[in-house]
Formats: sequence, structure tokens, C-alpha cells
Amino acid sequence: METTERPITQAAPALQPILKWAGGKRWLVPHLMPLWARYREAYPGGRLVEPFCGSLAVALGLRPKRALLNDINEHVVHFHDWVRRGLRIVIEMENDAELYYRHRDRFNALIAEGRQDSAEAASLFYYLNRTGYNGLCRFNRDGLFNVPFGRYKTIGYRRTFEEYQPVLADWTFTSGDFAAMTVRPGDFVYADPPYDVEFRQYSAGGFTWADQVRLAEWLAELDGPVVASNQATDRIVHLYRSLGFRIVFVDAPRRISCTGDRRPAREMLAYKGL
Repeated sequence: METTERPITQAAPALQPILKWAGGKRWLVPHLMPLWARYREAYPGGRLVEPFCGSLAVALGLRPKRALLNDINEHVVHFHDWVRRGLRIVIEMENDAELYYRHRDRFNALIAEGRQDSAEAASLFYYLNRTGYNGLCRFNRDGLFNVPFGRYKTIGYRRTFEEYQPVLADWTFTSGDFAAMTVRPGDFVYADPPYDVEFRQYSAGGFTWADQVRLAEWLAELDGPVVASNQATDRIVHLYRSLGFRIVFVDAPRRISCTGDRRPAREMLAYKGL
């Protein structure tokens, strides 16, 4: 995979993800940018599609005009859609354990009431993300948020996100299974599913090995450029190679670890149509 092509010039300053995110892919953007630049030359005005958009690290790095951004975690999708619509946070925000658990209870009550798509829920999700342990996003089997209070000395909170609105203006957000997405021929698809590791409780249903296989087979059938990333376990590498993907390996920074291990993790990039 070539990585020496001139990146697309971006007139606007780079925007960082708003949310803390375990496994965020901002570090991967320089690897993806040459592929995106090549795609943009062939498809001016082409659309970025992400089945697992997470904190939008890749979308904010590539800065497409048009994007279809999906995630099985509906709360991160609701939050970013509210940012696009001009979210203003008015709830109390402090780095305080008592307040954290009170807000966590309120957030889970909104989920139980079916109001997880409200502006209040989006505001609470932002606060919990910034204040909870290690930026984790974890739910129990009942779909309730169960991350404990974090250990930060200081936290910078924001109440408005005006500079993000024009960037997100023509981006469409959805939440659901990747196979339900409407991908058009020629879309540039980047898929970053939950890693093939033991921890997969990113949403109430989890992400199993059967889901990994189903995703790889779905990506292989798409008519257009596709890039997928995952931890380079033997079975993941074999799966994508067996479906005709080209494979390269990169060292990923290990930014969140309960053991304190910060050694690079070996990651795989599988791509086709590029």
C-alpha cells in the first residue's frame, strides 16, 4: 500500500474527536489519507461510509463533504446527530463522583423510558464519557451504561460545539446493524469493528466471531473501495485473506489499558478496490 502520495489539502483546521474513545483511530488517518486522496481523484464528491463510526476520528480526519456514518451504539450516534443540530449542554458538569453516579442513574432512566435520543440524554452521554473511567463505553446485558467513575485530576468540559456543525452538516447518521446500511456503488467504505478480542461489550448485544465473519463477507461483496481494520489475530488475517483482501500490518498505539501496558498492538488493514 503506497503511503507517499500527497494528501488532500484541507482549508479548514483539523478537528479532534469530541469524545474520549477506546480504540479510536485518529492515529490511522495518515495511513488512510493516501487511499482517500486516490479515491477522491477517481470519484470527485464521493461519499465516505463507516459502519462503525465511533467517535468520528476517521471522518473528522478525512473531512468528506458527504458521509453515511453508522454505529450499533445508538448513544454515540444520537450525540453526534445532536451536535450536528446545534447541541447546547445545560446540565451540571463537575469531576465529582457523587454527581457522576447521579447523572449515570438519570441517563439509564432515560434509556429505560425510551428517551435515549433526547438532547438531555446526549448531554449526559457527553458528561459520562468525559468523566468515566478511561473513556470506556460499556453497557450491561440490559443495555444500561455501567462504566465507573474515572480518575482524572482535571477535566475540560464544553457546552457548545459550533465549529463542528458546518463539517457535520451533510453527514447522515444512522444506528443499526451494518448489513442494513444502503451502500452505493463507488462509496468509500471504512470498517472498524470491535476488535477480535475478549472484551466486546461495546453494546448490549456484543460482537461475536460470527459477526466478524458476517462483516468480512458483507464487505467482500460491496462494489467499491473497502478498507477494514482489526487486531491482527491469526483467524482475522486468515478470514480476510481467504476473501481476497490485500493485507498490511501496522503498529497501533495502545492508549487504554487496565494493566498499564502501552506497547504497540499489531493491527491489520485489509483493503480491496484500491
